[in-house]
Amino acid sequence: MQGTPRADRIHIAIFGNRNAGKSSLINALTGQNLAVVSDYPGTTTDPVYKSMELLPLGPVVLIDTAGLDDTGDLGELRKGKTLEVLRKADLALVLVDAGCSNQSDEDLLHKIMEKKIPIIGVLTKIDKFGVPEDNLFSRKGIPWTPVSSKTGQGIHELKETLGKMSKLLNDDSFGILDGILGPHEMAVLVVPVDTGAPKGRLILPQVQTIRDVLDRDGHAVVVKENNLAEVLAKVKPKIVITDSQAFGVVGPLVPPDILLTGFSVLYARYKGDLPFLVAGAKAIKGLKPGDRVLISEGCTHHRQPDDIGRIKIPRIVNKIVGGEINYEWSSGYGFPDNLEQFKLVIHCGACMLNRKEMLYRLNMLKNLGIPAVNYGVLLAMHFGFLERALEPFPEALQVWKGEE
Repeated sequence: MQGTPRADRIHIAIFGNRNAGKSSLINALTGQNLAVVSDYPGTTTDPVYKSMELLPLGPVVLIDTAGLDDTGDLGELRKGKTLEVLRKADLALVLVDAGCSNQSDEDLLHKIMEKKIPIIGVLTKIDKFGVPEDNLFSRKGIPWTPVSSKTGQGIHELKETLGKMSKLLNDDSFGILDGILGPHEMAVLVVPVDTGAPKGRLILPQVQTIRDVLDRDGHAVVVKENNLAEVLAKVKPKIVITDSQAFGVVGPLVPPDILLTGFSVLYARYKGDLPFLVAGAKAIKGLKPGDRVLISEGCTHHRQPDDIGRIKIPRIVNKIVGGEINYEWSSGYGFPDNLEQFKLVIHCGACMLNRKEMLYRLNMLKNLGIPAVNYGVLLAMHFGFLERALEPFPEALQVWKGEE
């Protein structure tokens, strides 16, 4: 893996009306002709994601969106896609034409402020209209920068303004192993090589966990499940982290004085809300044959014959329930609007979603009173190792024991 995954980049969404200069600004910020620019309104349709390094912020993804003043039935669909971006945006650049602003600009600012997303105002096309000091942003008390993507005026200043947001945008970030592994401590990572693993590579959660161990000056030992006993006979790590599908093999091999958990259990905390997902595990036993369950994945990988979301998870849940459940699936950035019909949502580890998007999904479910569980928590419960897998997480462990 050569670059920072999109899910771990700061998401900067660019909003504004049609022809406000959103695509031109992306080209100016990146110094490349990445986005199609046209005088014809509505050139950008679906949101477009462009990854780059923007110092001192670091790795970011710029999201080019459709204009929010779009019209017609198709325009309404485009606006809906644009507003969905608010679910994952860490920072909003709101573009307003220096020549005019209208009610749709004010409505957009109101929506973003409701979501408590930091805003930087960008007054565009100042080469044509100059810089009016009395503008929508100044009246709202929003920090703003005047720019011309055509001449480059103000682009450097906008980058500097973005750089000043670094501390704010990175303050709430934490590592995968925070509070679990310290400097000079060892983690053994159990990595089965199965049909879902890309040839010559490890899957993303495994790679990111190795990097997290190294970032905290720890020691990472990576083994396949059939070599674990040999390794544990030679070293005593602080924790063993396993692929959740291997709990049944790995669990009995790990002595009780060594912590044990799964990659997907770690990700339940790193990307989401572990106590909520642990509480959701108990809801499985309350399901009845015929109930509707949503299985949601954050990526659109090629389905394997033994696919975890399509084959393995349904098989396990049907066995627990004692009958057939009615399953529906969603993948990628799509998440159903009609969630009320589901008795339970089973989610993947969300390695391809940013934390903000995953928390948005979980909060939607909380507000509707719908329980949720992720793959790792479900699998740990299935193999009888959930209580042990939660030992590194006292709050989540208390939830599990309290519901027993």
